[in-house]
Amino acid sequence: METSKVLRSAAVVGSLTLLSRFLGMIRDLLTAGLFGTSLPMSAFVVAFRIPNLFRRLFGEGALSSAFVPVFMEVRTREGAEAGWHLASKVISLAAVVLVGFTLTGIGLTYLLQTGADSLNQRDLILSLTRIMLPYMILICLVALCMGILNSLHHFAIPAFTPSLLNVVWIITLLAVCPWLGDSLEEKIYGLAWGILVAGGLQLGLQIPILRRHGFRFRPSLNLRDPKVWRVLLLMGPASIGLAVTQINVMVNSLLAAWIGPWAPAALFYSERLLYFPQGILATAMSTVLLPVFSGQMARAQDQAMRHTMNHSLRVLWFVMTPAAIGLLVLARPIVQMLFEWGRFDRASTDLTTLALQCYAPGLIVFSLAKIFVPAFYARQDPRTPVKIGLLSVGINLILNLIFLFTLPLYWKHAGLAFSTVIAEGVNGVLLGRQVHRRIGSPGWKEIFSSGLRTLFASGVMALALVLSFSPLQKALAAMIRPEKIAQIVLVGLLVVIGILTYVAAAALLRSPELNELAMTVKKKLRRA
Repeated sequence: METSKVLRSAAVVGSLTLLSRFLGMIRDLLTAGLFGTSLPMSAFVVAFRIPNLFRRLFGEGALSSAFVPVFMEVRTREGAEAGWHLASKVISLAAVVLVGFTLTGIGLTYLLQTGADSLNQRDLILSLTRIMLPYMILICLVALCMGILNSLHHFAIPAFTPSLLNVVWIITLLAVCPWLGDSLEEKIYGLAWGILVAGGLQLGLQIPILRRHGFRFRPSLNLRDPKVWRVLLLMGPASIGLAVTQINVMVNSLLAAWIGPWAPAALFYSERLLYFPQGILATAMSTVLLPVFSGQMARAQDQAMRHTMNHSLRVLWFVMTPAAIGLLVLARPIVQMLFEWGRFDRASTDLTTLALQCYAPGLIVFSLAKIFVPAFYARQDPRTPVKIGLLSVGINLILNLIFLFTLPLYWKHAGLAFSTVIAEGVNGVLLGRQVHRRIGSPGWKEIFSSGLRTLFASGVMALALVLSFSPLQKALAAMIRPEKIAQIVLVGLLVVIGILTYVAAAALLRSPELNELAMTVKKKLRRA
């Protein structure tokens, strides 16, 4: 695929991911109003992290990233039927292993649970974990199916799949939770069961599309197949390489539970705002780049890989840098507009805003791994990102402990967020250095020059936002009632001012990425 096709495919994935993020924002808004930053919400956040982490580790993070290069190689050299046989074997093995993990995990929750107090945070976390652990089986198989479809350059349905979780989540909040007793502890169980239902629907959506491409599942546990062993050997270290961010976030959630009953929930809401812009392009790019890099590697096209990486990094930074700075500057009005209602009070806004401001720079550094790591897996080299990933996890843990013991109580959770940003920055820089050693320079001079232009244009945008905020806020507060409508209009106007200022500054600086994105949009509109 040419770089223009990469960008168009990323646009498809990004558009559907944007739909998912939009639905996710609605679900988070409703969740905030119903549960706020309460103990039950924090318990749910920690419990939900566990199957989600396994999804990253053994689903889209490791298994699919180890499987896709081998699957594409087998299809290219031995034909489609051989590729489908390999897929059946890997899916069968994954299902057996995941069921084993799930049953073991459920058994552990019973052993660890005290049952002494229904309001005990640990027991509530364990009870919710027990309900949601089977979601791990479903979502990991979903992620593997999505990886297969992406390897066939079928990106639309896999990109739409996460929207189903958000739809079920919203329906559960509106139609199920209100009928489950009076306490928040009772209502939160409805949300946990809704997650399990969503996993079944997500898996069911993949099956007809796979069959249309010719896949017929034939259960097989033949561990003697050398291709299966290649996948397993690649998958072992890959479980850390692609999931560094999720491991760091999981560590943050567990440590946050020690800070206070509000801390995991405050981190959760801030992370959700961070994932919104990241998912539009960074996740889309990563999804598209793995099969692209795998194909280029199979054809020994190192120059094409360097060119694709150069283009992807420049475009990613061009979008993520202003998004990060915009979130940093507008953190409070955005949190206030979206979440401050119902049980999400002013104190919840203060806590979430602080975490978001510390997380915001992460939009730039989190994106680096999205570009670099697929290149290593395309080369079937998972060990390099694993070594660097372990170092990142270690740095995150050390910084977490330092901030926990040195910061004031209501700053500790923000320290956890900032430690993740620092650790991810180290992870991205070291990955880039190793990419340079493996495939040569992707054109660092051009990339850094582009980055400086982007940073300057983003600075101009930030200045415009700071100067506009107070006058707009005062004028709208005097003109518009109720207050929530005024908040929505304020954020909307500030976003428009920020985008226009950034685009104008980028145009004056002659940023080539602006023209590249504009051409992609024009081509997509013509096809539509």
